[in-house]
Amino acid sequence: MDSLASARVVQVPADHLKQCSRSFLCNSLPRVTLKLHQSSFGMLKTSKIITCAASPIQPLQASTINRFDNTLPSKDVLELWRNIDAVCFDVDSTVCKDEGIDEFAEFCGAGKAVAEWTLRAMNGSVTFQEALAARLSLINPSLSQLQDFLEKRPPRFDWSDHLSRARLPTPGSVNFILNHLDALHFYCVLISNHVSIRYSLSPGIADLVRKLKAKNIDVYLVSGGFRQMINPVASILEIPLENIFANQLLFGNSGEFLGFDENEPTSKSGGKPVAVQRIRKAHGYKTLGMIGDGATDLEARQPGGADLFICYAGVQLRETVAAKADWLVFSFKDLIDSLEQ
Repeated sequence: MDSLASARVVQVPADHLKQCSRSFLCNSLPRVTLKLHQSSFGMLKTSKIITCAASPIQPLQASTINRFDNTLPSKDVLELWRNIDAVCFDVDSTVCKDEGIDEFAEFCGAGKAVAEWTLRAMNGSVTFQEALAARLSLINPSLSQLQDFLEKRPPRFDWSDHLSRARLPTPGSVNFILNHLDALHFYCVLISNHVSIRYSLSPGIADLVRKLKAKNIDVYLVSGGFRQMINPVASILEIPLENIFANQLLFGNSGEFLGFDENEPTSKSGGKPVAVQRIRKAHGYKTLGMIGDGATDLEARQPGGADLFICYAGVQLRETVAAKADWLVFSFKDLIDSLEQ
């Protein structure tokens, strides 16, 4: 754990990993504004303005990526991945782009202080249990605040994933936008009407989970986050709730915050390896993999736990963790493609 304490964190630009065909609306133009109105789809009663402001793509410096020799899997790692029986995913900054507790803290007015503790926990400079207790003490949430947060900020798909499944032609110019406004209208309205703008799922995660399940590979969510926030994510991805290993917030009869369930293995340092070991033992999996971004995910790779640790750096690149991974990926598409070969 001490070797992870000085891990350097690199923020990965959201646009860096998206293919042109999956982000054409935001990346084709500096700024695009669509006015959505009543059409043959009949989905809007009043007009809306959806504005998508695109930032210039800023790829990771080649010098940063070139420091790693594990961005291409070895033959043994690839063989393990293709014959995996079960996969455990971290949730925050892996399945989701956000850190759930940081989002909740911001909602409750304690965002900055809590985010600092989250960073320290993910880099391994403090014990997880110490960081968890400190963050919850800063937030001190009530049950009504949690319910309000879940209602106003549910998880959402990346809207470009919806558009990619529309099988539209590859964009090449402004004319593409103009020629496909009806299709854009449909998908933009679908998303703007039914999902929030926060706590978004990472690009490609839904496709990867579907691919794994189609191959009869079991999928689990193993997180230091909270079940109350992870359950909706699992529902969207069609992961059974019994496949969630996470923490539980506790409240009194009047909705006052009491703490968290310390019996959950993920509430303690070293908890993820314990959870993964329990999963493996209960189901008798021959091979099991762990995918995540942080030090606690790396810890899950040990005898009786995960055979394979894949570091997903599509949101955060934690360099010390990434260097020790069996495979470092910046896009879930790499994992999907490798399963198809």
